[in-house]
Amino acid sequence: MKVAVTTLAFCVTSLLALGLVMLYSSSMTQVGTHYLMMQLVWCVFGFGFCVAAAAFDYQLLKKHAWPIFGVAFLLLLLVLVPHIGRKINGARRWFDLHGVRFQPSELGKIALIIALAWYGDRFQRRMSTFKWGIVFPVAIIGGILSLIFVEPDRGTTILLAAVSGSILLLAGVQWKFIVPPVILAIAGLVVSILHDPMRMKRIFSWLYMEQNKDGVGYQAYQAMIALGSGGWNGLGLGNGRQKLGFVPEHHTDFIFSIIGEELGLVATLAVILAFVILALCGLYIALHARDTFGTLLATGITLLISLQAAINIGVVTSALPNKGLPLPFISYGGSNLLAMLTCVGILLSVARQANPSKVSVEDFVSKSNDNPFAAKAT
Repeated sequence: MKVAVTTLAFCVTSLLALGLVMLYSSSMTQVGTHYLMMQLVWCVFGFGFCVAAAAFDYQLLKKHAWPIFGVAFLLLLLVLVPHIGRKINGARRWFDLHGVRFQPSELGKIALIIALAWYGDRFQRRMSTFKWGIVFPVAIIGGILSLIFVEPDRGTTILLAAVSGSILLLAGVQWKFIVPPVILAIAGLVVSILHDPMRMKRIFSWLYMEQNKDGVGYQAYQAMIALGSGGWNGLGLGNGRQKLGFVPEHHTDFIFSIIGEELGLVATLAVILAFVILALCGLYIALHARDTFGTLLATGITLLISLQAAINIGVVTSALPNKGLPLPFISYGGSNLLAMLTCVGILLSVARQANPSKVSVEDFVSKSNDNPFAAKAT
């Protein structure tokens, strides 16, 4: 466990350090040190939340799961109210407090994972039934996702839906019960996209990038140029050209393309490897948690971080359509950085109280139908 925790901390701090360096490099010609200083301030607060979360007993989250969920739900409601939530580029996702923006969906991510972990722990013996395994959890998930969906924020909605479904499966929900709601959700998403001209344009620009490189697909096309021009070793730190007005959002959602241009393929592969190792450490911590709540909580957090990173990298490399999700620990943005570091602190809290002998090889090979996650006692 000590190795997993140390490796996790090393990956996170390495990604943070790289993010600060690349943030300054990508924005120094436009705003000087402004973004760097702001990100450093959020880093300080984030580390404070991380240390506090690691020091506290994560069981406190179980006791306060529903107050946390209620606060997140209320903030997500308020952000949709005109003159309270800030509307930017057609989306109402932010509170603006004297120039400091906060995105309540980041709290919603953590609150939903905590609530589902509580539910899976509380009703683990009933999770195999349709009523307790699907009906009630879908109501919980729908409460958060519906508000995020109408902001609109399709990327976060898809991310949280995937994380939530994974938590339910690990809690013991049967595949035959979870597949129909998933199909309905996908169908609803497809219908909403078909009636959303802007997102339809994004889909077509992703499918036909060359034909849309001067229009809707401009950002993705320029990001691909940045990645391709970096080669193996990059053009050198600070020598990137695509950040000079060619790649929009180069300091936030598309900062991965600037890493590829200035530091090369080796650096981008190192970033991907860091997230893979982080995910493996998180899953190791989850498998050795002392109870079901800790297992589901750690698994949900690990999936949240790793899937968000995968989606961001997929978008920048044009493997996925544009979703608008930041790269954890690297992209500029205080709300996301604060949430991600808090998640790391919760993982460390679960690891601090873990039972190293909780899971053995026999748990996986003795009975193929057993679920080692759902079998733990409270």
